[in-house]
Amino acid sequence: MAITSFQIRNVTFKNRVFAASGTFGYGDECLDLVDITRLGGVVTKSLSLKPRDGNAPTRIVETPSGMLNSIGLANIGVERFVNQKLPLLITLDTGVIANIAASSVDEYCKVLDRLEEVEGVDAYEINVSCPNVKEGGLSFGASRDRTEEITRTLRGRTNRPLIIKLTPNVTHISEFARAVEGVGADAVSVINTLIGMAVDVDTRKPILSTVTGGLSGPAIKPIALAKVYEASRAVDIPVIGIGGIMNTRDALEFLIVGASAVQVGTANFIDPSIGATVADGIAAYCDNHAIDDVRSLVGSLDAGRHASVIDSWL
Repeated sequence: MAITSFQIRNVTFKNRVFAASGTFGYGDECLDLVDITRLGGVVTKSLSLKPRDGNAPTRIVETPSGMLNSIGLANIGVERFVNQKLPLLITLDTGVIANIAASSVDEYCKVLDRLEEVEGVDAYEINVSCPNVKEGGLSFGASRDRTEEITRTLRGRTNRPLIIKLTPNVTHISEFARAVEGVGADAVSVINTLIGMAVDVDTRKPILSTVTGGLSGPAIKPIALAKVYEASRAVDIPVIGIGGIMNTRDALEFLIVGASAVQVGTANFIDPSIGATVADGIAAYCDNHAIDDVRSLVGSLDAGRHASVIDSWL
């Protein structure tokens, strides 16, 4: 049996497959649908200081190979999460990663400080890259200095693993990965959604209430793979790959190009058990190929003598 566990900072996760934020609720909603203990961890829906209603409808549009969303970080707020959701989550044999979203550095700090007061949160994923909120969001994630500032500030307030979720809507994601690594990030999540839009040709109006939103699903997988490849070659900390993973082979591609772990997102809306199936599939792949540790797959891409345009940036 291959070793599937891996470590971020001072926390060991049983395997390298997580449920992505915003696609799995807070975990408790899926208990009747999937054995969550088969996952390496659950990344919670984004948590803000106060509850958020999110954006007005329409805020989800199906696309030919994915979906556009403009949910606007609707969530119950950190206080209700601590009191109503976390008690159950910590009874499950899986990692709990709290995704934090905010519209200011001060708000990031307040949410993190509240979570520091309780047991059961294994790590934090800091969302500086959401493209469908007006405050913060992409404005943070598209500024290397602001992203670095948030990371540095939060690093000084916790000893728990700090994962920074980076936006793909920049020229060179490697520059952002290096910046947060330099000020104490323990890992980066790559990528968040790409900016996209949809139009009703009969009314000649945007379908989303916010005009643009975040594109996810199979359509973005080739871009996500390239961004993971770029980031993983630029930093020594783990890169967690996200973007269009629908099955085990998709996840294996991410590991081979350099991801230390993966998150399954949009596929959860089709089948919430896909993440667990992928985790089992990776273990089976290793056994079938006489691989003793999943770690051997990470960054194992054989590109021969060929160099990509990415290599010229690094």
